[in-house]
Amino acid sequence: MTQPYVVRYVGGPLDGRVDTLPELPEQPKDTVTHVHLHEGPKIVHHYDLCYAVEYGCEYRVREADGD
Repeated sequence: MTQPYVVRYVGGPLDGRVDTLPELPEQPKDTVTHVHLHEGPKIVHHYDLCYAVEYGCEYRVREADGD
């Protein structure tokens, strides 16, 4: 019996989201991009892989560069 693979998101619009996959991906993505489309401008957030253990991984929202 195998345990499901858990992907957690921290910060930004996906904060608190938990995805459960049936198995460990061969290579977790280094970055996940979330695009929010609505009546205003497109909003893009990037989540970087920060922590990985045998049960899953965690993506943290990338801080915007200061202007």
